Amino acid sequence: MKLDKGIKMLIVSSYPPRECGLATFSNDIINAVKTVFGSTLPIEVCALQNEENEVTYNSEVTFTLLTSKLDQYPLTAEKINERKDIGLVCIQHEFGLYGGEYGDYILAFILALNKPIVTIFHTVLPNPNEKRKKIVQAIIDLSDKIIVLTKKSEEILITNYETPISKIKIIPHGNHNVLWEQKQSFKNKYHFSDKTVLSTFGLISENKNIETTLFALPEIITNHPELIYLIIGKTHPEIIKTEGEKYRKKLEFIVKELYLDSHVIFINEYLELKQLLEYLTLSDIYLFSSKDPNQAVSGTFTYAMSCGCAVISTPIPHAVESIVDGTGILLTEFENPEEFRNAIMSLLEDEEKRINMGKKAFSLAHITSWENIAIQYRLLFDLLTIKEEDLKFSLPPIKLDHIKKLTTNFGILQFSKFSQPDPESGYTLDDNARALINMVMYHRQFPDEEVLELANTYLNYIEGIQRENGWFDNYKDFNHQLTKQNTEVNLEDANGRALWSLGTVIAYKQTLPIEFVVRAKKCWDKAIVRIEDISSPRAIAYALKGLYNYYSIYKEEATEMQIEKLADELLRHYHINSEANWCWYEDYMTYANNVLPEAMMYSYLVTGKQKYKKIAIVTFDFLLSHYFMKGQIKVISNRGWFKKENERVFYGEQPIEVATTIITLDLFNDVTKNAKYKDQLKLAFIWFLGNNHLKQIMYNPENGASYDGLEDKHININQGAESTLCFFKARLIMEKYKSNNY
Repeated sequence: MKLDKGIKMLIVSSYPPRECGLATFSNDIINAVKTVFGSTLPIEVCALQNEENEVTYNSEVTFTLLTSKLDQYPLTAEKINERKDIGLVCIQHEFGLYGGEYGDYILAFILALNKPIVTIFHTVLPNPNEKRKKIVQAIIDLSDKIIVLTKKSEEILITNYETPISKIKIIPHGNHNVLWEQKQSFKNKYHFSDKTVLSTFGLISENKNIETTLFALPEIITNHPELIYLIIGKTHPEIIKTEGEKYRKKLEFIVKELYLDSHVIFINEYLELKQLLEYLTLSDIYLFSSKDPNQAVSGTFTYAMSCGCAVISTPIPHAVESIVDGTGILLTEFENPEEFRNAIMSLLEDEEKRINMGKKAFSLAHITSWENIAIQYRLLFDLLTIKEEDLKFSLPPIKLDHIKKLTTNFGILQFSKFSQPDPESGYTLDDNARALINMVMYHRQFPDEEVLELANTYLNYIEGIQRENGWFDNYKDFNHQLTKQNTEVNLEDANGRALWSLGTVIAYKQTLPIEFVVRAKKCWDKAIVRIEDISSPRAIAYALKGLYNYYSIYKEEATEMQIEKLADELLRHYHINSEANWCWYEDYMTYANNVLPEAMMYSYLVTGKQKYKKIAIVTFDFLLSHYFMKGQIKVISNRGWFKKENERVFYGEQPIEVATTIITLDLFNDVTKNAKYKDQLKLAFIWFLGNNHLKQIMYNPENGASYDGLEDKHININQGAESTLCFFKARLIMEKYKSNNY
């Protein structure tokens, strides 16, 4: 089958405004795919309806299926067949979702459908009777791929339904990104600042077994009167139809009988996602009390872990797989109030244990963020269809949120724990110089007084850490005192970056307040007299970038001579260290390697000397030959530098190296007009968007930060200044190349 450009996926599922877990699940997938891939994978919906009532849907719903009418299944399938632009149909499956015995009406739909089919089994029941087994096997046989959400479900399909393992793919339930540091602010918002908050949420039904947790509370509250328990969610609409509010009234009765009225709060609403995540984020402990041992997966459980709650759960398969290495407490039994009581008490009596448990769960949840799950679905779509174009991503919006949060009135802090700034890490000239460059660049493209205030803070730091002799220190602690690191490490690179940042301010003088530029020029004049003290290749390269920017405004012969002198020094390093198979300035590659050929190219632009341009291109192409492979960028590892006599170490990739590659590719594209540099630039940027060996995003969609590192099996989700500023600058550069998708 040959697919046209703009081919679509159709999801068959319940869908909002219908209130059920599958409707939310499908809506979350669609929103995530839009976020990550933009318009390159349009998704439409065939909304399942269990009544003939007229429902108002969003525009993505283009088909509806009345699930109680068997004749509607093949008719709807034929309408879908007529749509040549639909390349794949994704069927969400739960037994109660479709009409007939064990939902067998869905077979009439699948048999009539002439499209590739992926079926997502949300529930996989072990030990089926013969009828159920035949229906499930028929769905499997008629589907091109089966998706399950847990390893246990895969195991049951293989052992109980004789499903070939090659036909099954595990894609976990997704979750939403939240910011760790918001816990206390949300407690304040909802007036729970002095409370220890327990919670559970979801559409209420007897299977939730909430009474077990209520029976555990009286003894706990005796010792912890500050405790409150939030029971969040409406009664399930299907339960309302058959028995009304019988179960909720039972729970309310238990609350009164146990004198828990002032400790248990029923939030009888189907909350909007934003408010739901706020309640979960402020929760200290999440209680998952399902009594169904065959409940394969729970979205509520997933969301709670991603919000950093310490989770206590009954042993459903999803919890058994997810609660590992201290990410929660897995109970051994169902319907056991005493076990819940002991687990809750253990966390209330050990705050450090509780917080660390939440942090571990929060950290692991990044892997299954909806953006990462969207990438998995997109890769599967591409596998099952013949597409004409390569995988394309959508540019995320430019966000200053995390940069602002990291910035105090003194400067930008160095590190974060998750997204929470770490004052103990103090400040560096390196980061404040980067931040100053970024804000000046941003202000030129998007004039903003608040951004100028940030730039002023960073310039203040640079001015304040310059010695009387013009040289710069690098490190100050949170109390604004110089640290001993300034005497223990080489400060040349930091001084080179300072010149780069000051030169950038001078070069952008037309878009900046004159007094701001004058301050930078004064700082520059003091620093430039110490340029002879800079001798290491990277420090020279940073200084050359500053000199190039300065020269763009002040065409001084002395500056040109200084550029030529430093460029010749880089050339000297190149001639000493290069060999036939090693076209580089040093006998190893470390970090920010790209700045070396970049500086050579800037030297050419000032002097017009071809020798600089020639070596710039030779060395940059050599570097790129080691960076780009199999449709991805793989930069030098921070686990071990790449030495010319050794094998290269992989993994341990950092945003600084990817970002500096993008910065240099941008320059080389401008100077040479060689299209390969633009193509590689775009390929490098989508490393942040998920085109890496883990197929996971390297930025935080909530605050615009970058994660600190891509390891072999996980992502370091701390969000320090260096990583965030590098991503921010790379994203600014991408504005030049902005089209719909990459």
